[in-house]
Formats: sequence, C-alpha cells, structure tokens
Amino acid sequence: MSNVNNFIEKEFGIQVTDCKQLDGYDNLNYSISTSDSSYIYKTYKYSEVSFDMVKAENDTLLFLQSDFKNKVPKPIPFKDGSYLGTFSIKEQPSICRMLSFLQGDFLGDVSHTVQLIESLGAFLAELDLKLKEFKNYTIQSRQWEWDLQYFDLNRKYIDDITNATDRNIVRYFFNQFEENIRPLFPELRKQIIHNDANEWNILVQNNKVTGIIDFGDLAHSFLINELAIAITYTCYDKENPLEWAVVLLKSYHEKLPLEAKEISILYYLIAARLCTSVCNSSHAQKVNPDNSYASVSEQSAWKMLYRWLTINPIHAENEFRKAANLPFEKPVSTSSLLKRRHEHISPILSTSYKDPIHMVRSAFQYMYDAEGNTFLDAYNNIPHVGHSHPKVVEAAQRQMAKLNTNTRYIYDELADYAEKLLKHFPPNLSKVFFVNSGSAASDLAVRMANNHTKSNTMMVMESGYHGNTQIAIDISDYKFNNPKGEGQKNHIIKATLPDTYRGKYTADIANAGTLYGKDAVSQIAQSKHTISAFISEPILGCAGQVPLADGYLKEVYPAIRAQGGVCISDEVQTGFGRLGDHFWGYEAHGVIPDIVILGKPIANGHPMGAVVCTQEIAASFEKGVEFFSSFGGNPVSCAIASAVLDVIAEEKLQENAKVVGDYYRSLLKNLMQKYSCIGDVRGSGLFIGFDIVKDNTKTPNTALASHIKNELRNRHILVSTDGPYDNVIKTKPPLCFSKENAEKVVTTVSDILDAYYNNGAIFDV
Repeated sequence: MSNVNNFIEKEFGIQVTDCKQLDGYDNLNYSISTSDSSYIYKTYKYSEVSFDMVKAENDTLLFLQSDFKNKVPKPIPFKDGSYLGTFSIKEQPSICRMLSFLQGDFLGDVSHTVQLIESLGAFLAELDLKLKEFKNYTIQSRQWEWDLQYFDLNRKYIDDITNATDRNIVRYFFNQFEENIRPLFPELRKQIIHNDANEWNILVQNNKVTGIIDFGDLAHSFLINELAIAITYTCYDKENPLEWAVVLLKSYHEKLPLEAKEISILYYLIAARLCTSVCNSSHAQKVNPDNSYASVSEQSAWKMLYRWLTINPIHAENEFRKAANLPFEKPVSTSSLLKRRHEHISPILSTSYKDPIHMVRSAFQYMYDAEGNTFLDAYNNIPHVGHSHPKVVEAAQRQMAKLNTNTRYIYDELADYAEKLLKHFPPNLSKVFFVNSGSAASDLAVRMANNHTKSNTMMVMESGYHGNTQIAIDISDYKFNNPKGEGQKNHIIKATLPDTYRGKYTADIANAGTLYGKDAVSQIAQSKHTISAFISEPILGCAGQVPLADGYLKEVYPAIRAQGGVCISDEVQTGFGRLGDHFWGYEAHGVIPDIVILGKPIANGHPMGAVVCTQEIAASFEKGVEFFSSFGGNPVSCAIASAVLDVIAEEKLQENAKVVGDYYRSLLKNLMQKYSCIGDVRGSGLFIGFDIVKDNTKTPNTALASHIKNELRNRHILVSTDGPYDNVIKTKPPLCFSKENAEKVVTTVSDILDAYYNNGAIFDV
C-alpha cells in the first residue's frame, strides 16, 4: 500500500494514517484515513469513455452538494484543483479520484422497518427531483446493460446461466418486457437517475436513510426505473416482497407523484432488474469465477424472481395503484362474461368449477385471472412444458414471421420435426402423419387401421376417451355410454377396464393384469368378425386416472395381431415424458403398438396432433385416396413442436416428472392414511388421480370430490374430477411442477378435509 499512500500524500496533500483495499466489481478502491477525516480513493482502467463517465459522475456529485451535502459523496480536488487524475501501473494507464467518506450503516446490514423503507422512498424522490434539473450529455449518451431501457443488451448473457429452467424463467421475462414495456417507451418520463439504489449503496442512521453512495451507474433513463431498482433490492430477500414494495412506492409517490402508465409497467421493470442482475452475475462467474463480489446478490435475486412469478401482474399493479391513490379497473362480473359468451357460444361448451374463472395471463405452472388472483395449475396437461414457455413462444414468433403454408409445398420444418420426433420411437414405428388435434389423430388412426385390415370392428376400452369427431366418439365408451350418448355401435367391442382398485381382479391378486387380459382374449376369440384394432390409453384419464393393470397388454396385443388386427396406443395425455419412467405410456407395459396417437402436449397447446405407425400400415394407406391436411404439420406447428422436444430435453422434464411425481404420490398416500375418504392414489409421474369414497368403503363420493375440487379452486389451486362417478380428483400439471407445488396442493387438500370432518354438517356435499 506504500505506493498508494505516497501518491495520495503527494497529489492531495494529506497525511495518510491508514489505507485498506476494498472489494470492487471491476476496479480497485481504497479506504483512506487521516488523523481527522476519511475518504474513498477510487481507480479505474483508463479509456476515453471511462474518463468522460467518471468526470460526468463528479459533475453530478458537485451539482448535488448544495442540497445533499453530507448525503452524497463530495469529490476532493487534487492540489491543482482538478477532480480527476491519471497515472500508470506497469505501463497500464489508470484514472483516479478521491471522494469524501459518508458515515452510516448500510441498508443491507440493518433490520428493515416500515419507517426505514418509507424514509428510503422519500429520500430517492427528493434526489430525483433535484436530478431533474441536471443535464449532462455524456450520461445521456450512455448505453449499457445496467440501464433498463437497454435491457435487451443482457440477452447475450442468458446462455451463461447454467441451469436450463433458470434460463427460461429469464427468457420469459424478456418476452414480457417486449410485450408490456417497450410499447410505452415514447411516453415515459426520462431524466438522469442514480440507477443503483441497492442495499450496499444506501446509508442509514437511527432508522432513517441519511445518504447514498456509488454514482457509477448514473443513467439518463426512465424515471420509474429508479423506483423499480430500489424496490428490487429492498424486497428481494423478503418473503412478502409486494407488501414492502408498496411501502416504498407510497412514500416515493408522496414526494414525486408517479403517472399511471409508469405504475402499469412497474411489475415487469422489477423483474427486468432481477434478470439483469442474474444475467450479469452469471456472465461474471463465467469469465472470472474467483470474483465473489459479482455474485453477492445472485441467490436473493433468483429467490425473488421465482417468487415474483407467483404474483399476478394485475394484483401487483392494483396494489401499486392503491398505494398511489390512483383508480384501478374493476373486472367485469363472471355472470356478465358468461352471458356474453352464451350469446354466440352454446352452453354445451362447459366451463370448469361452480364459479368459473376469467383467465387473462399465465406463466409456467401459474395462471392469472382478471381479479388479480394467481392459480397454481395442478390440472392442465396441455401446456406440457409450462404456460407461455419462452422457447415455445419464440419458436412460434420466428416461424410465423418467416413462413407458414400448407403441406403441398416442401419446407424443411416438416422433415426436421418428423425425424426429431421419430427418434423417440422404436425403429419399426417409422412413419408419421400430422393433423391438427388428438381427435383428428384418433379419427385418422381408425381409418388407417380399417384400411389396413379391411375390417371396421374395433375393440375399445371401458371408460376410454379418444376425441370429439364422430369416429372418435364411436370408439369412446366415455361418450357413447353417457346417458345422453348414442350408445354402443354394432361394430364396437368393449373390453372390461383392468382396474385393480374397484374391478373384478384387485391389486391383492398377484396376476390381476394377466387375468384381465385373458378375459379380453376370450372376447377377441368370440368375435364373429376380424377385429381391425384394439385401442386404449396406457392410463385412462376419463376413467379416473386408471392405469392398465400390469401384464394386461402382453395378453391382448398378441391376440389382436394373431387374428389380423393392429394395436393402437392413445398417448395424447400420457406421452412426451409425463409418466416419468417412460417417454411413452406403452413402454411401461413392455409392448410396442402398431399405431400411436399424439395430441394435446405435442405443441404445448398449439393445435397439433400426429399418428405414428409402421411402414406396412403407411404403405397400405398410401394405396387409397390421397391424404391431405391443410395445416397438419405446417411450418409453425412443426417449429413449436420441435421447441417442446428441446425444452423437455434441456430442462430434464421427464426426470422432473419422475422425481416430483413420486414425491407427490407419496404425500397423497400419506394423506390417505389420515383420511378414510381417500380410497386410492394411482398414476405415474405427473399423471395422478386420487379416488374419493365414502369413509372406509369403495363407494364413490361424488359430492365430496366436487367439494374438494371447488374448495381448491377457491384457494387458487386448479384440479379437476373425472371417472364414471366423477369422484376422482385428477392432477396432471405442467411438467415444470415442483416438489413445493406438490406440497402446497396436498397441504391444502388436508386443510379442506380437516374442515370437512370438523364441520361436515355445514357443507352441502
């Protein structure tokens, strides 16, 4: 330190009694003491840009001295009266300057109180009111990653984030920034702001903010960014960040009133600052793993970023508006929305829950309604990799901007996706036909099977469901056997559901699946006509999440083939890794079908379906009339579906379905030991059902199941009911579902059942 001491004594004319090097992001800083004063000596690598920016920072601090003396650092002049110096270390030019040292504790080192955070809001507002008068064209010309108006500059760091799920959370908020903030750029107030009111730049004494340091991030930016940044660093270690954000906003607004448009984007600006932080810390760790300073706040930033997802943006904006005493728009009543819907949409298109939900946004495993509530989605299996997944959204946007056309033209996306998809199947399943839905895929699969076998007799599964076309309804016992259904057609043979909980052969019989299979084989033998195909889901959702019993398909598949038929596995709900142990449900049974039906999750909710089959079946179908689907396998659909496969792989979602699903079922089975109304817990991966019965019986309790479903809805958790008696709670969430999410569902079910058993008489069940 002797060289530093000598330089300071020579250039500033002060006698140094102590000199300590401080931590820094990318420069060397020193704490300097004399017999009666303290200073901060700062050095920077020389460049013309750096020199101009440090000069602009000094000019800003000198401007603030009149109103913020001893509240912001004061530049200390060299002997010659200048405020900046240059020197060389090992022939490397550097910039240096001296600042006064401000007394106080860091905000990050003290307990936060409402009074303290109110003080912070007021202080920053007063600072910004003063800075509004200051002009500096060097600052105004600055464009860099830490200014939120240039948020997009951080995109280049996203790939430095090592965890794929984390990367995609950040990508999601980049997309939200483009959608919700960029359109308002021309309308937002701009001025010079401090731009870095973090907990290590704010000084506190006696439960009051007394100063702010480190003006190195000065920016000519949107005024609202000042508040967004302060909220970010004040709240990112809080369990209830929104409550603290409101305190800070209110006190800032009382001194410097905010505009409604600024408040409308605050939620997304806070997320953007968190993303900026994690992007830069991830990049810094990559280029300099030993620099712990760069990642000092990363853990808290990630924690808040994930917590921020659980907050409905509408709720956040409404709370901010209340704090600023600004009006907010009240949502239209559900009854009015239903009335409008039914003016042109038939009520036969039903809605979920006794009290339907008006959804407006979604993110991963969360859905946001118009009233500001956040729903944990433990039900919707169609957004397979998560609602609004950024990689899926971006794939759609890119392809829509490039090309979308029908399949009579040659384009790369069709063949690319076909090859990518078929890598997940055994070699003999080598042909794929694309359509627009799982229902259309079921329809096509039946046509192909009938064409191949020259028969139309079908063997279907009790309580099975395969879609909404006429052919699909004809093979769906769930539909044709409904009291309002058309009944079983003459060419349909219905196999008994191999249910080991409530069926003929139960789980305590070692070979129950084989016995069910032999019964089905007897039905096959009794058929007067060749059975064209046997079709079933590996786990029957509409039957109440009932898995086919082990050993069943090993009996049925050979028997169907022996008499000239083919075997169809409907993987619309069970495919793409949902079951955890296997990518496709049929794999769990040790069989390979001749035809596989895909839909729902194939494109994360974009309308797409597919039929995968053998070369032989495809060849026989090719001898008939031309097959054509205008939009089946169009470029946009293929791009989206390809992105889904990428996300499953990079986020290891099949593995997550296995780990979280096993945990989820274990929690439910523990709950089953506590409540005798849970008769069975079944399923695989994140495709689970629990059977609600009358206590200590197998008698379905439809009313209680409905009560649980609707009470979960009232507590902002989405599940549904199904089964012949509508008494099975089914949960099949997006594959990004976490153990914490599973715990929340099960804990809430437990709370509902506790209330039911303690106050059962008050419930209309």
